[in-house]
Amino acid sequence: MPTIDRLSALEILDSRGRPTVKATCRLASGAVAAASVPSGASTGRAEALELRDSDASRYGGLGCRKAVSHVNEQIHTALSGRSFDTQPELDRALLDLDGTADKSRLGANALLAVSIAFARACATERNIPLYRHFADMLGEPLRTLPRLTINLFSGGKHAGQQVAIQDVLVVPASARTIDEGLAVTYAVYQTAARLIRDRYGMRALTADEGGLAPDFASDEAMLDDAVTAIREAGFEPGRDVALAVDVASSHFYQAARYRLGGMALDSAGMIDHLAGWVQRYPIVSVEDGLAEEDWPHWPALKRRIGSRVLVLGDDFLCTNPARIRRAVETDSANALLLKVNQIGTLTEAAEACRLARSAGWRVTISARSGETEDNWLADLAVGWAGDQIKIGSITQSERLAKYNRLLEIEAETGLPVVQWP
Repeated sequence: MPTIDRLSALEILDSRGRPTVKATCRLASGAVAAASVPSGASTGRAEALELRDSDASRYGGLGCRKAVSHVNEQIHTALSGRSFDTQPELDRALLDLDGTADKSRLGANALLAVSIAFARACATERNIPLYRHFADMLGEPLRTLPRLTINLFSGGKHAGQQVAIQDVLVVPASARTIDEGLAVTYAVYQTAARLIRDRYGMRALTADEGGLAPDFASDEAMLDDAVTAIREAGFEPGRDVALAVDVASSHFYQAARYRLGGMALDSAGMIDHLAGWVQRYPIVSVEDGLAEEDWPHWPALKRRIGSRVLVLGDDFLCTNPARIRRAVETDSANALLLKVNQIGTLTEAAEACRLARSAGWRVTISARSGETEDNWLADLAVGWAGDQIKIGSITQSERLAKYNRLLEIEAETGLPVVQWP
């Protein structure tokens, strides 16, 4: 039974230069592991609370010294010397210690860093890969590797909002391996970089997650350019390479209207607009097509496009079991975007994953816009049999750390990539 000897934490910087938390867990056996947690920019209102210092003189108030001190002091004092047979036992102790629904007392960033560090230390103690330890958490065998969904173009909160929608991603649909999928994406990305140089006179400046971000005239121009890049790279749109769209509708939903490209659409109009995109473009996934609190209209969106694409909930669901249950009951989606830091512990995220699976949904394991070079997300996506993984583009070390880890896991296991789409 793993026994915690020491918990400690450090404030580090994420890929946007903002503070986040790195925790280290030492077990009595001598096994030691650390974990760093990400931070989002496009966040849902139901997300667990990242504890920030609110000291305007330091990092604009975004410092994480309070969360770090909670790990070093309260959490360490409460948990050191205690044995935990399972991850749920450890996470329950963390939740009881915090005592709030949104993790606002100790901070979801503090709790999650400890939760993942403990899991990694347990895997080290067991002398098994982290992905196998994660699989054991769900009691499932290792089956497949996730299909890649990789940022090509970015707008919205990730790129200065030159267009409303947040990301257009490429899905290497015919790739049979992670290695092949990355090579296909590289070809499309480099072609897109040349295209925006010629079309927009712009070098390859990138957004938070590495997507290219020229001054598109419209959301449709963004989608058109993605299709052009696929074709000019030598691939067939929809057969070899498909598209996924992160609409992030909550960020342009005001006064019951979707303010998109000069239009002010009601919910029915927005559904029509998205259905038009699905008809015209090789789209296989639509993320947050409606606003997170537009609950009355999500079932209609699912009915309209759900037979052709994933109706994927991010801000809408926030990896929150209560919201997922409601969405299942109302038939409002058919896929979950799973971000562990939205809910705050591995155990709660595992419950969200189980709920989605039991409803027959697909699951996309996702990184955040503020990431670190820690690669635990790749192990999680494999261990929890994610259908897709959404890390960001194929630039920037915090993204490549996860892709490179997937390549390592592929070489170790020989697992096939999931058959989707």
